Amino acid sequence: MNATPARRRIAAPVVASALALGLLGAAQPSSPSAQHAAAARWTAAWGASPQLPSTGFTPNWSQEGFSRQTVRQVVRVTGSGEQARIRLSNAYGTSPLTITGATIARTAHGKGAAVEAGSVRHLTFSGKRSVEIPARGELRSDAARLPVDRLESVTVTLYLAGTTGPATFHSQAWADTYRAEGDHRADASGAAFTDTTQSWYYLSGVEVGGAKPRRKDGIVLFGDSITDSFGSTPNANRRYSDALAERTGRPVVNHGIGGNLVLNDSAWYGERATARFGRDALDQPGVSTVVVLEGLNDIGFSEAKNQPTYKPSPVVSSAELITGYRKLIRAAHAKGLRVVGSTLLPLKGSDHWGEHAARVSDEVNHWIRTSGEFDAYADFDKALAAPGDPDRLNPAYDYGDALHPNDAGYRLMAKTVAEVL
Repeated sequence: MNATPARRRIAAPVVASALALGLLGAAQPSSPSAQHAAAARWTAAWGASPQLPSTGFTPNWSQEGFSRQTVRQVVRVTGSGEQARIRLSNAYGTSPLTITGATIARTAHGKGAAVEAGSVRHLTFSGKRSVEIPARGELRSDAARLPVDRLESVTVTLYLAGTTGPATFHSQAWADTYRAEGDHRADASGAAFTDTTQSWYYLSGVEVGGAKPRRKDGIVLFGDSITDSFGSTPNANRRYSDALAERTGRPVVNHGIGGNLVLNDSAWYGERATARFGRDALDQPGVSTVVVLEGLNDIGFSEAKNQPTYKPSPVVSSAELITGYRKLIRAAHAKGLRVVGSTLLPLKGSDHWGEHAARVSDEVNHWIRTSGEFDAYADFDKALAAPGDPDRLNPAYDYGDALHPNDAGYRLMAKTVAEVL
């Protein structure tokens, strides 16, 4: 096998686990609302993996948290339904979190934080508008009657009357999130929402449902910053997951975390993939397939000598990474899910590039292509390689750091995956 110089960087994850969900997920308590949810055949239509409060790559509110403020978040759902509910996470909270009130509405396109008049629905939790989420806990709301179409944007608004302390969040949203002083959860206008960041707070999922049976055909994209779509155009829904939903017509949920590692936890880049797989992949309703793209941070962090956030950075072998992949494969199969592996993208010229990472990435990609242990594989390494230099990301698909694709690259990734689904 040729020694191919290494491959890529990634965006940013988390540390301690919400419900210690691990590989097998967590059992949800049975309740009338849970039984109704099962009958409604819920489908995950949007998602974001929770992260530990941290500085991040761009300014955010996670470390300061919220007090007597309203947070408004716009997300694009990839499935349709007559009802909607949300999933909230206090995974990295050290004390209970009180949600004073929450609403969901259809987004008024092109109007910032505004929502469609008449579409605001107050959400309840076991019949009550206010709810307390335990430290390191999560919960789902009751169903709200809000018909939504596939690829429509909805706006979720949380009013936090108390002082929250540091907030569980998702660092890189590639979309604006809005904040207002006081209670503006039911406002149709966005005038009060004068502050913005590009992170999501507490919101980890939107699920759609209805009375009629629906096919279980959702897809979870599980990975690091490439899955998280680092470098995609903000506020334009040009992520890899958006492109795959558009191409396939199937619900697609993005559970990438920038900088994530398969084998090690990181204060900046989150719990290792094998620890968060249960929560972020297996515990998604209506899903039949998981697409895994992880590993370049494991082999590339040790090549980057002047990056203080790239810790831990042990020298990782292909055998160690393959052991990690096998854990994910076994866990997915135990839940009856199909699991698609993805070869690691070319990274020549990036800060993850080096002799060791080059060799290990080649060995890992050879195993993904030839072992047959994944149910199928998407060959991103081949699809996105530069003509005449297979170790380098094609400039036509390069965001500009020799690590991450641009919008065109993410569309090509979606096409490559769609061909093997």
